[in-house]
Amino acid sequence: MISSPTSLFVAGEWMAGEDVIDVLAPGDGRLVGKTFEASTSQLEFAIEAALASQATLNAQAPFERSAILRQVSDAILARSELLAALLSAEAGKPIRDARTEIERSALTFRVAAEEAERQGGEVIDLGINKASRGRLGLTRRFASGLVAGITPFNLPVSLSAHKLAPAMAVGCPIILKIPSNAPLAMLEVAKIIHEAGAPRGSVSIMAMSIAVGDQLVTDDRVRVLSFTGSPAVGWAMKARAGKKRVILELGGNAGALVDRDADLDWAATRCATGAFKYAGQTCISVQRIYVHDEVFDDFLSRFTRVAATLVVGDPSSPATDVGPVIDERSARRIRSLITSAIAEGATLVSGGIGEGAYIPPTILTDVPSGAALCRDEAFGPVAIVERVGDFASGLAAINDSRFGLQAGVFTRDVSRAFDAFNTLEVGGVIINDSPTYRVDHMPYGGVKDSGLGREGVRYAMDEMTEIRLMVFAQPS
Repeated sequence: MISSPTSLFVAGEWMAGEDVIDVLAPGDGRLVGKTFEASTSQLEFAIEAALASQATLNAQAPFERSAILRQVSDAILARSELLAALLSAEAGKPIRDARTEIERSALTFRVAAEEAERQGGEVIDLGINKASRGRLGLTRRFASGLVAGITPFNLPVSLSAHKLAPAMAVGCPIILKIPSNAPLAMLEVAKIIHEAGAPRGSVSIMAMSIAVGDQLVTDDRVRVLSFTGSPAVGWAMKARAGKKRVILELGGNAGALVDRDADLDWAATRCATGAFKYAGQTCISVQRIYVHDEVFDDFLSRFTRVAATLVVGDPSSPATDVGPVIDERSARRIRSLITSAIAEGATLVSGGIGEGAYIPPTILTDVPSGAALCRDEAFGPVAIVERVGDFASGLAAINDSRFGLQAGVFTRDVSRAFDAFNTLEVGGVIINDSPTYRVDHMPYGGVKDSGLGREGVRYAMDEMTEIRLMVFAQPS
C-alpha cells in the first residue's frame, strides 16, 4: 500500500506541496508512489536560500566538501537495493540495469570527492616583454554561483548525480528539477545528501511543472543552467537563458561502423547491448550501424541472433534484458517510425510492433537515408543495419547526421582508428565498443544538435567555475 506522498527537499527542509503527482509503473500502470510538484513560492524559497548559502560554501575547505561527497557515495551503496528497486519500478528499467545505475551514481559522487581535493591553478611567468619583467600570474577557479540542473526520466539518478556532485565539489549551490514521472529514487538520494551534512540551503531536489521550472531558465540569479533532455527543448532554453552559462546534453542517433577486420562476435554483442539496453532509451543508444560490404551478411546474422536471445518482460525480474519504454505515447511514436520506414522501402529483419509499452528489439535494413528513423532520434529499441563499400564511406555515413554525441568504430587497424578519431564529428569516438559506452569521469558531450559543453565530473566542475587571475608585480 502506498503511504503518504514523499515530500520535496527544498533548501534543506522537507515540504509538501499543493499538487500531488502519481508515479506510475511504465509497464502496467500500477501506482508506485506519490510526491508533490513544487510551487512558485517554494522555488523562490529555494533560490533565496541557495544564494544565502554561498558564503558558507565559500568558507568550506576542499576536505570538507570531499568528506560530504564521500559520505553520500558510501550511503548510496549501502542503500543500493532500495534505490534500485525504486528506480526499476518508476522508470521501467530492468533491475540489473537499475543496480548498475545506482553503482555508477555512487561512483560519480566518489570521483567528485577526489576531484574536490585536487582542484588546482596555474603559475604563469608574465615576463614575456620588457614591461612585464618581474611579474607573476596565479590562477584559481571560483564557484560561478547558483546552478540549476534539469534531468530526464531515462537515467534519473545517474544524470542527477552528474549535476549535483560537481556543483557540491566546487561549492556551488544547486537546485535540481527532477523528472515528474521518475522522482522517487532521487528523493531518497536527497535524504542521503541531507544526512551527509550538505550546508543548509545549498541543495534543493524537487519535481516541478514546466511552468514553474521555467523560472530556472530565465532567472538571472541562476548563473549556470545544466540541462539534459531533448534538442528542441534544450536549444529553446538556451535562447531564453540570458547571460548565464548553459550546458546542454541533448539527443543523438548514434552510429557504429564495423570494419571488415573487426571481431564480429564482439561487435554484434556490444552493438546489441548498446541498441537495446534499457529499451534503447539513452541518447547514445546505437541506432545506425554501418558494416563493410565484405562482412555485412555475417555481421547481420550474428547481430540478429544476439538480439533474439534478449528477454523482454517485467523489469523487476533479474532475467529481463529489455523492459517497457516509459509510456504508451512513446511506444506509439517509436512504432510510427518503424512502420513509416517500412512503408518507405525498409526491410524488417526482426522484431516489430509489440504491445502496450513493450517493443521487442527491432532490426531493419535498406532504410532510406531520408527516413525519419534514420534522421531523427528513435529513443527506443530499434537499430538500422546498412552496408558500406569501404571504411571512409562508413565514416561519411555516420557524419551524415544533425547529431554528434558519440560514435563506435570496430576495427583492428590502428591507423583507421585514428582516421575515425580525426574525421568523425562527434564528442567521443569509442574504438572497439559501442557508442553507448560511458564511464563517469570521462569528458562527455556532443556537437551539432547534440549539445554544448561537457559533463564528466572534472569537466563539469570546469563548466561551473570561473578562472580568476592574480598578478604579482615586484617593485623595482
